[in-house]
Amino acid sequence: MKSKEAVKEEIIQYLRQIYDPEIPVNIYDLGLIYNISLDEIEEGFFCMIQMTLTSPACPVAENLVEQVYNVIYIVEEIQKVGVDLVFEPPWDPKTMISYEVQLELGLL
Repeated sequence: MKSKEAVKEEIIQYLRQIYDPEIPVNIYDLGLIYNISLDEIEEGFFCMIQMTLTSPACPVAENLVEQVYNVIYIVEEIQKVGVDLVFEPPWDPKTMISYEVQLELGLL
């Protein structure tokens, strides 16, 4: 079985394949993923994701959460997934988008 760190890196790579429909950036680099926790269970891991949206009124909220569930289950070691959609702290593009992406989007 892969280490917790290796599994987390694989999860991040899959999360980087999910793009926000309004901003052409993946949800991980946008800072929408607040936390990824892994707990060992049986023959794998339980993955709990804490995430937010760019806006509480996001029209594709359900779709994004479903995509997160689906890509995490691609990781062989994941046995169970939970996604906690939160709005505290509120998403802030100036502090939560990675520096590289802020440069790409012309926010700096």
